[in-house]
Parts: sequence; structure tokens; C-alpha cells
Amino acid sequence: MNLSIADTFTKELPADPSKENTPRQVLESCYSFVTPKIPANPSLLHVSEETAALLGISQKDTQSNDFLQVFTGAKVVEQSQPFAMCYGGHQFGNWAGQLGDGRAINLMEVLHKDQRWALQLKGAGPTPYSRRADGLAVLRSSIREHLCSEAMYHLGVPTTRSLSLCLSGDQVMRDVLYNGNPAYEKGAIVCRVAPSFIRFGNFQIFASRNDTANLKRLTDYTIRHFFPHITTCDKEGYIQFFKEVVQRSVEMVIHWQRVGFVHGVMNTDNMSILGLTIDYGPYGWLEGYDKGWTPNTTDKHQKRYRYGYQPTIVHWNLFQLANALFLLINDAPVLEKILNDLQEVFSDAYLAMMRTKLGLQTSVEADNLLIADLEDTLTLTETDMTIFFRLLATVQKDDSPKEVLQKLQTAFYKPLELIEEITEKWNAWISQYLQRLQKESASDAVRATYMNTINPKYVLRNYMAQLAIDAADNGDYTLIDELYQLLKQPYAEQPDREKWFAKRPEWARHKVGCSMLSCSS
Repeated sequence: MNLSIADTFTKELPADPSKENTPRQVLESCYSFVTPKIPANPSLLHVSEETAALLGISQKDTQSNDFLQVFTGAKVVEQSQPFAMCYGGHQFGNWAGQLGDGRAINLMEVLHKDQRWALQLKGAGPTPYSRRADGLAVLRSSIREHLCSEAMYHLGVPTTRSLSLCLSGDQVMRDVLYNGNPAYEKGAIVCRVAPSFIRFGNFQIFASRNDTANLKRLTDYTIRHFFPHITTCDKEGYIQFFKEVVQRSVEMVIHWQRVGFVHGVMNTDNMSILGLTIDYGPYGWLEGYDKGWTPNTTDKHQKRYRYGYQPTIVHWNLFQLANALFLLINDAPVLEKILNDLQEVFSDAYLAMMRTKLGLQTSVEADNLLIADLEDTLTLTETDMTIFFRLLATVQKDDSPKEVLQKLQTAFYKPLELIEEITEKWNAWISQYLQRLQKESASDAVRATYMNTINPKYVLRNYMAQLAIDAADNGDYTLIDELYQLLKQPYAEQPDREKWFAKRPEWARHKVGCSMLSCSS
């Protein structure tokens, strides 16, 4: 296995002078060098061959012992220097100070076909940023991260990728629900892949310490490598940089809303500076359409990171990034204007996205009302978001409201709840929608094809991931690949896999791992 290593982060940015791998405050440094923990008995469970190809790794290479050793941390590649990043962040709205890569170790940067990729192991041991934790990860959370990273990519959502999923051979103690009942679980290691893993928190930590010199070094590095069209590293360049981070972040969260994804823990240290979905912890997918739903048990009372609030939280997080970059820009009115304009930017982007979900390729002023009425109607009885929008593509312009409602029946969890009052409201909305379709020139068939490229048929529902986890706990890893193959084509019909186009089963409604999850991994 020959990797073209071309590290820049460790070559161009300041390192922690101490090599001591103990929890501590790390000052005036972007990272600390650290060696991964050698796993007890590593074994490979799954590889994303597409991600491997991005790195110039062949299918034959992925089956080699060398691959296994490198991507479980048992072997450090020559000319590489593994490290953990130093960053801070706001957690659930409160400044938490220094955080850093507590269970992530960056291996190297690989250059292939003029594209640079950073490779990072999650679960490969402690770092100076692990605080009181062990730096390890368990199979449960690792399966979820590996599958979801790749599923999101194929959905067209900006995301980090996952190269491999491995068992470490170690037993790891975790308290799944933080309720005082810890137990041993299988240890696992995922190799994440992205152009960079720099987060909002990387900038925040320097700003919080008034370390303007290193804040500038990090910002200049980020612009140089990931925003190279910005030609100056001065006030104007930094303003342009912030504007582009804003735009990428908006695009990311609008994609989340489109497919019904809820991140679950949108702390500023979990926000990628490149606008990528990062850190797949207690995420979830909407089953019943519910803007107030969050998958995170830690957030079940506050519901700060609920589905419908995600655009607001991105706005709040961008405000925190602006506070950090203010040390370089020193122009509050300019930053305030960018942030004040964000609500309108989100509103316009959301309206445009919802039009695509409804198959509307023209713009009509009343579309806002049509969408708002739909969102209200979807909550009258528990309605599966993914199935509803997929079935909506089958509607034809000359259908009657009764015929449309019959086509949508599969999306309702409790069809018997469609009492007269609810049916009347559905018929009212369907009538509006049918009238609106008359203003579209596209044929029913063309519109259906278009909608089926926007509204996925298959997403990684929590119960699906939990089935793979339960099987893996019993030594059966076949379902991991079955779901991986399914989710590579989320918009295709895949009639041989129709069993996955189904509402969450009732047994999964309150099952741990299927309804809500903790940050424990």
C-alpha cells in the first residue's frame, strides 16, 4: 500500500512542545503529537471501496495486513506524525474552554489526483485532550458513524467520509444512558476522511485566549489550502472567508432539513469550517414529521438541537465564529450585517428546497403558505416524512383529493386516526397542492422523476442501524454491508430491497438506540 503523504497541518502550524500524553491545557499550539494505542487484536469489518479509491488505495490493498495495521493505529506510516488537534467550543450554549480531539487521532494527509485528504482515526486511544476519558470508541457508535458518513455522501449532503470500520479486540466500558449502569462493549476504530477536520472551535480557542498571532496563522493556513481563490490574508480576505463559511454552513443545514437528518449535538466544536457534516454521535432521522424532535438524550429537556431549530443553531454558531474572527477583522458592523442577513438567506434557501421536495420548478408567491399549511397538516397524525414525500411523487394533476390521500396512506403510522376532521384538513391541503400543480408545465412523469432525485426512498433509520448493531454484537457483520449497499443508491427504487422502505416498526418506538441516543461512544 503506497500512500502519497503530503502533510501541511503539522508542517505549517505550531505544535505543542510537550510530548507528554496526559490531560492538560495546551497553549499557543494547534495540535499535539500523539501515538495511537496499539489494539489488542484488530480485525477488519468493513471498507468503503469508494473512499479508498479517493486515496489511491486499491481493493487488494484494503485486504492487506498493512491496511489493517495502519487504520487501527497498530502501525505508524513512515514520514507521518500522528497528532490531535487543539480546539475549544460552546457545548449546549455554554463556553466549555479547551476541548480538542479527545478520541480522534489524525494520521496523515494524503494527496491523490490533485486532491488532499486528511485521515483520522476515531477510537484509537487517549490524547492530551481526552480529559477524564479513555480515547476509545465502541462498535455500536462506530457502526453508526461508518454507515451514516457514507449514506450522507450518497444523499448529496456535504459530509466527512468513512474509509474503514475495524474491531480493536479490546473491551471498552461505557454507560450507554448515563444512568449508572456501565458495561463492557466491543471496542472499534473508524477511519474518517475529509479535506480537513478544522472546526469553528479551532479558531475559538485562540480567540478566547487573545492569541491573535496563532489565530491569524490558522486562518491564513485555512484560506491558503481550502479557500485558495481568496487571494489576500487581510481584513477583506477574512471577511470574504467568513461569508463563504456562512454560505457553506447554510447549504449543509438546508440539506439536513431536506432529508430529515437531525445532528443531535451541534456544539461549535462539531461545526466544520468547510461546511461538512462532522461528528456522527447521537444523530437521528425523522420518523414521524416532528420539528421538535431531538435524538439526543442529553438534550431531551432543553431540545436545543431539535430538527426544526437546526437553522437557528447554525446561525448562533456562526455568531460565535464571527466573535473569534473579529480579532482579525475588527469591524463589527460588517460582521453584524452578514449575520443579520442570515435569517432571510435561510428563509429563501428553505423555501427553494421545499419547492423542490414538492416538485415545483416555478416560483409562486403563495408557495410559503402552501408549505406552512403542509407542515401543520403533517403533524395532525404521525406521518413518516421520508415515505410521505416519496409517495407524493406519484400524485397526478387530474387526481382527486380522495385518490391522493389513498396514495399517501402508507405514510401514516395510525391510519385509523384519520378521523373526519383530520381527513378534511388533508383534503384541503391536497386540493391546494393539486391547484398549484396546474401552474407547472412539466408532465406528471417528468415531475415524478425530478422529485425522486430530491426525496430519498431510503435513509439510515435508527432502527436499521440498531439491527446491524445487534447482529454485530452477536458476531454477524453481514447486515453492515447490506445497509451500506442499500444506502449507496438512496434515490433508486431497488425493488429487491423494498423491505427497507417502511415505517419504523412499533418495537423500535422506545428501544434504546432506535428512538433516542446518548453521546456515549
